[in-house]
Amino acid sequence: MFTAWKARIRALKADVVALWLACRDPRVPWPARVLAMGVVAYALSPIDLIPDAIPVIGYLDDLILVPAGLWLVRRMIPPDVLADCRLRADAVVDRPVSRTAAVVIVAFWLTLATALTLTGWRWWRHGRG
Repeated sequence: MFTAWKARIRALKADVVALWLACRDPRVPWPARVLAMGVVAYALSPIDLIPDAIPVIGYLDDLILVPAGLWLVRRMIPPDVLADCRLRADAVVDRPVSRTAAVVIVAFWLTLATALTLTGWRWWRHGRG
């Protein structure tokens, strides 16, 4: 069973690289390209939207969001183009990293932290009877 999981994870990683290549392929329709860019950016981001340190919930994005996004994008890309991108993905030595997605995720958490801090501050100053 563990071997099957490892093979599945390896296949998902290869699909992420294949979709990264498909984002740049002119044969891919633009809606698929846009969605693929989002899925690939999130999958390759060194920072998760939900940190893995949060028990159970931290792994849900890796177990549900990324595979679901990959499944949807794979259905939108023509099969011959996807097969070509998978072949080219096998030749990619270094896995790409999305620093832009990491910046967006950090900005999201900073914005959320700021909003919560300001709300707490207002409540503390004005909401105490």
